[in-house]
Amino acid sequence: MTYRKIKVKSLILFLIIFQATLPSLLSQAADLSQQLAGHWEGAIELPGMKLEILVDFKLTADKKLEGLISIPVQKAIDLRLTDIVLSDKEITFAIYGVPGNAVFKGQLDDSGQKISGQYNQSGQTFPFFLNKGEDPVAKARNMLASLDGTINKAMADLRVPGLALAVVKNKEVIFLQGYGLRDVENKLPMTPDTLLAIGSTTKAFTTFALARLADEGKMSWDEPVRNYIPWFKLSDPVITERITPRDLVTHRSGLPRHDLLWYNNYRASREELVRRLAYLQFTADLRQKFQYNNLMFLTAGYLLEVLDGKTWEEAIRELVLEPLGMSRTNFSVSISQQDKDYAQPYLYRDGKIEKIPFRQLTNMGPAGSINSTVREMSNWVIVHLNGGKFGEKQLLAPASLEDLHLPYMPIAGTPATTYISPASYALGWFVDYYRGHQRVYHGGNIDGFSALVNFLPQDGYGFVVLTNSNGSVLPDLLVQTITDKLLDLEPVDWIGEAVKNLAKGEELGKKAGEKAAARRVAGTRPSHPIANYAGTYFHPGYGQLKVNLKDGKLSFTYNEITTPLDHWHYDTFNGLKSDDPVFEDAKLTFQTDPNGRVAGLTVPLEPTADDIVFKKRPDERYYDPEFLKKFTGNYVLLNQASTVSLQGNTLTFYVPGQPLYELVPDLGDEFYLKQVPVIRVRFIFGPKGEVTGLETIQPNGVFDFKKMDKKEPDQK
Repeated sequence: MTYRKIKVKSLILFLIIFQATLPSLLSQAADLSQQLAGHWEGAIELPGMKLEILVDFKLTADKKLEGLISIPVQKAIDLRLTDIVLSDKEITFAIYGVPGNAVFKGQLDDSGQKISGQYNQSGQTFPFFLNKGEDPVAKARNMLASLDGTINKAMADLRVPGLALAVVKNKEVIFLQGYGLRDVENKLPMTPDTLLAIGSTTKAFTTFALARLADEGKMSWDEPVRNYIPWFKLSDPVITERITPRDLVTHRSGLPRHDLLWYNNYRASREELVRRLAYLQFTADLRQKFQYNNLMFLTAGYLLEVLDGKTWEEAIRELVLEPLGMSRTNFSVSISQQDKDYAQPYLYRDGKIEKIPFRQLTNMGPAGSINSTVREMSNWVIVHLNGGKFGEKQLLAPASLEDLHLPYMPIAGTPATTYISPASYALGWFVDYYRGHQRVYHGGNIDGFSALVNFLPQDGYGFVVLTNSNGSVLPDLLVQTITDKLLDLEPVDWIGEAVKNLAKGEELGKKAGEKAAARRVAGTRPSHPIANYAGTYFHPGYGQLKVNLKDGKLSFTYNEITTPLDHWHYDTFNGLKSDDPVFEDAKLTFQTDPNGRVAGLTVPLEPTADDIVFKKRPDERYYDPEFLKKFTGNYVLLNQASTVSLQGNTLTFYVPGQPLYELVPDLGDEFYLKQVPVIRVRFIFGPKGEVTGLETIQPNGVFDFKKMDKKEPDQK
């Protein structure tokens, strides 16, 4: 037998043996693939620490193994595995797109429950291990399914008519459910698709949109606002020049809330409200103190309009809502009410749950006007849990998204407890640690609705809770309860403790009201006739406040809310209960000028600042040209004639040899000279209401002019 024949025989024999063993090898690989399929949890053992990793393997339709890896601490979620190779009980795989050729090579132990081996990247090698665990999504769903009874009881105990809940795990919505009623009167159920107001959780939409513009180079977070809005002005000129967009959205401007300036103010435009900031009192320096401020977020939203050339609503829809598939999300409670599935707003008051009117916040939209559903808000959470990516589209650069979540402003006074760390404010988000787990969150409260968006970046969980209950604590407590379950933490009875404290809080509120009433000084009377307090009062920032007199009783109207007034003591009047309780117990204190006239009033509309001073305005008739005609004519003093004329709706006063003076209406029948405010003019009326003369009130005396029915002299 020749060498060639022997070689051929050997090859044939090898092929026969290989063919015989091939099914066995394939079978082993298939068995290994099946063993590996599922969820694995473990770590890369770096020097001095363990880097947590989560790996999920699954079989494709053609029985091939594929996988995803997450590294929570690095906010790397569901990175694709590639180059998966199986041999005996050995597995090798790499992380797609990671620099340094990141490769795992490990061995499955005999139990089939652990993989251990070496991880190599950029020439460095570290041990790693993975333990097979329960599918976290299935585990979470089982846990959440058992919460129905807890949630329903909590709603009853905390007087919440309806609640909608969404839970997200990384890129997947794992729980969606409605509880209770969206409409109590008509017994309509709450659903995952019910529209509810999300309140201040809107703020993060504004910052997300601005961040997208920053990514495009249209804005820098740290350039002065005046670089983009040249006319922008605050009452402090130094802060005016220094304040940046980042300052606007981190509540560190130095300006307190001043919320009642805009609350229920439907008529003022966003630009007008921003211009009013120039007249508001600061209570801290820039970047020195956390002071929650909706007006600063309004300004950020107006900045978005300036930068993008669209309304805030159009910009948010284009930059956020449409890419996230949030088609039913809207910006007005009026629009929500045109939908087939929306929630009514409710308030617990006087021992019962009452339906209350919707509060329209359109002009303050950037701070809190969005309405949405937990189903659509789930997409909002997903984009934040996944590095600014939704589906296949990267909406925001990962670094820019991370910037939104960074703690820029510490919040003094937030208690450090065993469970919760002191909080800080990021760009439209609160950030803290709950039982050692980082969380990013924001609540939302407007009339009749309470909301919460909360996510744990390192754990990959996110939550949305929307309710139709005014000022409810349930969203926060429910999320903490769910978090304890999902993270296998020692349970805390958050809801039970709140129920216990509810009655205590109501009792404390009652006692506080009684103590306030005890400060009233009995036996005093107003210093003026009631009618003298009526009139229009004005503050350049807060606008107009009107005191009304009807049937001998006073009331006041501010931002279209009318509140009855009752004498409290001296020249202070107290706001009584009304259909809209915003100004109940508000104290209006009237001021008297040196001439004995009611000249203004003060009211504590911003509790952390000085009382707001409203100056009384002249009667509106003094701006009416038809009424002002009666004052025109010639007036004589010492045989010298002076002339009062009407130009448009403004009276002028001409004294021969002097400039033409403009008369500005003041209180009563008085005017002052615009060019010389110290000199005043008061018109004298006869018994039939006709004008018979005028007085000029000057530092050196009061001079009487008699009106004459003569032709006016030439004015030169």
